Amino acid sequence: MSNTIEIHGHCDERFENVKEVFTENFKLGYDVGASLAVTLEGEFVIDLWAGYADAAETRPWEQDTIVNVFSTTKVMTSICTLMLVDRGLLDLDAPVAKYWPEFAQGGKEELPVRYLLSHTAGLPGFNKQFPLEGLYDWDFCVTMLAAQKPWWTPGTRSGYHAITFGYLLGELVRRITGKTIGTFFQEEVAKPLNADFYIGVPEKHDARIADLIPFKLPFVFKLISNRVIRKLFFWHPTLKVFSKPKGQVNIKAFVEEIKSRAWRGAEIPAANGHGNARSIARIGAALACGGKLDGLRLLSASTIDQALEEQCYGKDKILRLPVRFGLGFGLPSETVPLPNPRSLYWGGFGGSISFIDLDAKVSCGFAMNKMMMGIQGDIRSERFLEALYTAYEAL
Repeated sequence: MSNTIEIHGHCDERFENVKEVFTENFKLGYDVGASLAVTLEGEFVIDLWAGYADAAETRPWEQDTIVNVFSTTKVMTSICTLMLVDRGLLDLDAPVAKYWPEFAQGGKEELPVRYLLSHTAGLPGFNKQFPLEGLYDWDFCVTMLAAQKPWWTPGTRSGYHAITFGYLLGELVRRITGKTIGTFFQEEVAKPLNADFYIGVPEKHDARIADLIPFKLPFVFKLISNRVIRKLFFWHPTLKVFSKPKGQVNIKAFVEEIKSRAWRGAEIPAANGHGNARSIARIGAALACGGKLDGLRLLSASTIDQALEEQCYGKDKILRLPVRFGLGFGLPSETVPLPNPRSLYWGGFGGSISFIDLDAKVSCGFAMNKMMMGIQGDIRSERFLEALYTAYEAL
């Protein structure tokens, strides 16, 4: 990419330093196409996009370009679940089996709802290996999860439920509301907030979707055991699409698969959300403003406070990193030292992120197509947040 990059959109002059970082990331080769948005007290102070929607740099990244943001989707799934808690339809301390009777199998009859939101249920993967296409069959996935035993004593530690998180919470939403989580999210969150985000994206939007550009695994990863790599890439046992014959993770094959209509149209509520920075920041702004935005209340202040309560903190059994989980979100920690302790965040494989500062009433979204290594953000989000708080503190 040329060092001359045209930045589109709007940036409040008070946050010009953040725009400079966004621009620098392209010049440094960190980004090919990306969008960055920040709200303050519910209003956009940054709404930027630039670059290209494909690796060949033939399709410009437009204002309405959307992209698969992987685990940033979990933010949307968590909000939907907490909305049911807020409405008194879902009790965090009730057994999951109260709402989903089949879940009582495998010794899970007393496993509480809050364990699903905090990645402590002991169900981070599927017991059976199956092709990636199996993820497109909702009933197949939830039936398997309902039947299996936890991999460790639930509630004792976290183990990142990278894919299963969405099926577990999505099935609760379906049992309680009669709607799929993709439908519930559209009707109750995205459409009322005019947020361009989908869990299961309709085919009519395909032309707007940016192609993800996979990273190449550094040589050092060839020296790491395949077992560790499998856990980093979220499935256990690993799905066939992730492994080459010699056992190396095939990121390129996976990224090609997610271009398929089957992947895009399925509801995989932990991993296949499609949106842009504007939609991520817009939805987060509702929480940043106390749960209500433009007359629409998603959550009460008390439910947001519950989301901030630490559920577990320690070395995650899957990620092998210290993670501090609240209800549905990551919380600030020594590993992720956010400026304000009353903050919620989560990010997606490759670099997308949602960040919400409840006291500053700030919401930040970042979505891009050039993937980087990192599980809880990467150098780009670190640079954005540092610049953002420098500007905020000068207000």
